[in-house]
Amino acid sequence: MKHVLAVAVTLAFATPAFASQCPSLMSEIDEKVDTAQLTEEERAQVMELRQQGEAAHEAGDHAASEEALNQALAILAE
Repeated sequence: MKHVLAVAVTLAFATPAFASQCPSLMSEIDEKVDTAQLTEEERAQVMELRQQGEAAHEAGDHAASEEALNQALAILAE
């Protein structure tokens, strides 16, 4: 029983930590997109992924949000 309680408490505190990463990723994209050397197609793709990430974040799907936002950052890093 102690193990179950320990896991529950750990997850309760860990979930908000993961959720806070999404806004950081969005901010990083916002900072980089203005100075990145991108084609119009790449810029549109980055912005679409950023919008998908923000929508997923607002819906509470932080895994999908991080996936989309990290894809956008990967394009910016190319």
